[in-house]
Formats: sequence, structure tokens, C-alpha cells
Amino acid sequence: MYKIYSRPRIKIPKIVINGGNKLRQPKTKKIVKIFIVIVIAFSTAKLILDAISPIFDTLCENRAESIATIVSNEQATNVMREHSYDELFTIEKDSSNNITMIKSNVISINEIISDVAIKIQQELDSRGRENIEIALRKFYGI
Repeated sequence: MYKIYSRPRIKIPKIVINGGNKLRQPKTKKIVKIFIVIVIAFSTAKLILDAISPIFDTLCENRAESIATIVSNEQATNVMREHSYDELFTIEKDSSNNITMIKSNVISINEIISDVAIKIQQELDSRGRENIEIALRKFYGI
């Protein structure tokens, strides 16, 4: 008779948990104890992270708003230093030197708005990541 399948088969040993050899019981008890310790450790870590998460989210939002405000004010000031009031508005007066109309130069104003937005985005991109620290007293509500 010819062999169709000649590769040796893999033999998987039998695993006996209960009712097996008495020498294996201490190993299973040890594995169960390790498993329980790991479950308790992960549960504790989850509880701590759940307690920290709202505090951390609030700190991150406040820090992001602060950075955005500072950067936008700085960049708006820097861009406006390059322009004068006469570039933005034209004042028309009548024969008795009374102001009759103030015209806005929409093209210059739009250029300033786009310059400010671009400079703000460039500054935020160049800042990279910011570190946020959580004080230990925040955990206890002090």
C-alpha cells in the first residue's frame, strides 16, 4: 500500500485541569493566583485612569485655549504692524472739511485676514507638543 501523506503528525499532549495527577494541582493553583492578581491590577489601573481622565481633559482644553489665544493675539499684532489705517480705509470729506463717507478697502482687509490666519496656523504647527502636568492635589479635590 502506498502512503499518500508521509509527513509525521503533530501530537498535542492532553491537558488535565481537575481530577488529574496530584503533582499538577499546585501549578494550576499558582496560575489561577497569578491570573487573579493580573485581573486586580488591570481593574485598579482602569479605575485610576477613569478618575484621571476628566481632570486631564479639562487641563488639556484649558491649555489649548490659552495657547490659541496667545498665538492669535501675537500674530494679529505682528501682521497689523505692517499696515496703516490709511491702507484700510479712505475718508472722503466735503468742501467744509466734514467727513461724508468712509470707504473700506476690502482687498487689503481680506489680505490681512488671510495673513493672520496663515501666520496663526504656522505658529501652531511650529509649536509642536506641549507638556501638561497634573498636580497630585487635583486627585483629592484640594
